[in-house]
Amino acid sequence: MAKQPSSVFYLIALLSIFSLLLHHISLSATADSHFEGFDADDEIELSDDSLSDIPRRSPPPTTLSTSSDPVSSPPADSDLTTKPSVSPSSFDFWDEDEFEGFPIEISPPEVSKTPANDSENVTASAPAPAPEKKSIGSYTVEVTCILILIIFAINYFTGKKENETLALAWAAKFATNESIFEKNFSLLGVGEGEDSPLLLKEGQNVFKFYASGRRFCQGVLGTMELKSRHDLMARLFNMIVPCKDEITFEVYMNDDAMDHVVFALAKKKVVKVMQKEVRDLQRFGSLMAVPGNRKWVADELGVVTESKEVAGDLITDAILDQVFGEKAFEKFGKFFISMHFSDQHPSSHRRVLIFKFALPAADRMADMTRLVALIPYYIDLIGRYKLSSQARSKPEAARAKLAQEVYKELQYARQEAIQRKKSEKKKMMEDAESKLNAEALRKKEAKERARQLKKAMPKIKMSRGA
Repeated sequence: MAKQPSSVFYLIALLSIFSLLLHHISLSATADSHFEGFDADDEIELSDDSLSDIPRRSPPPTTLSTSSDPVSSPPADSDLTTKPSVSPSSFDFWDEDEFEGFPIEISPPEVSKTPANDSENVTASAPAPAPEKKSIGSYTVEVTCILILIIFAINYFTGKKENETLALAWAAKFATNESIFEKNFSLLGVGEGEDSPLLLKEGQNVFKFYASGRRFCQGVLGTMELKSRHDLMARLFNMIVPCKDEITFEVYMNDDAMDHVVFALAKKKVVKVMQKEVRDLQRFGSLMAVPGNRKWVADELGVVTESKEVAGDLITDAILDQVFGEKAFEKFGKFFISMHFSDQHPSSHRRVLIFKFALPAADRMADMTRLVALIPYYIDLIGRYKLSSQARSKPEAARAKLAQEVYKELQYARQEAIQRKKSEKKKMMEDAESKLNAEALRKKEAKERARQLKKAMPKIKMSRGA
């Protein structure tokens, strides 16, 4: 569950940055559209100035005086009388030598503008509309991403603080002066000096504790696996599927301090799962029925053991009265999960005692005092315990059979390795032969044939005469 929320955090951050970039690009495109058409206006103004600089002659008058007798008019002037008036705006038929005495400079004629130019001037003269102000609702995606990031950050720091507080509360109760571990072990903490820290933080929800310096064992390793409170997704998941804060103690026993013991105690559902999944319990253990001649554990607990004698010797009356009896377990056993003792544990340490408990709240650590007291009690009990001669025969036979099976597996693996090497060597020789030319192959075959013939010839023993 502590799979690292960093991937979700980075994904949301990238999405927020990408949305802000798209918003900036859209605003730039809108601003460019408000300033269209300015280049066209500049061109129109330049064309008007160029027309004003062109020298113009005065246009012909609209009416001309003629003689009263049109017939007496010379033929050459008939063209003038019949010539239509020229439009003031037209200079196609203008003759400079025909009229004299008119002023040279007059106001230039007005140039008629096309409807297209009018529309362009109207567009150019119209003021550009101001950009619309966006409301807060248009930034919904950005605001949502920022809020999610803030929630992730707040949950990370608060969850981290809660886990550290819980771990320190346990250490203050059971690993300080006058505590259970301080009284039963000479060295506490993860370092060698006196000022070494009691806890080693391996993650935001994983803390480890180590103790050593007691007979019958090499040391005790405690591992606290807390809820992933720093992970928002894991916190939401835990609301739907609740889980507990757990602490596991692994006691590494000395090789000469533990007899043939395979034993497990847990709630009935948990103990059935352990018998199916844990290798040593699956091979050596079996579910034990409730004995009728003595007090036994609470009804909700189950026992898996290799021998009934072992179970009876390990579940003493003192343990039943303190923790595992019907009344005691109802009061003090609500944080108990399981116990597992084995001299055939499938790990680097073969002889191990494993205790698994749930952690209470930081202000209720005293509720698991009797459970923690089981650790030094069973270290001494297992260290002094010896099987009887009758109960020893079955475990020894089972372990001898296991040793034979392990030996056969090793032999089979060794033979497989030898066969693999032979096949690889043969394949290399075949590859080398395939690369030889015909002449070298013929010589090799002849040499092999001669060797076979020499091998098949009978051996003759020669003796020298006197």
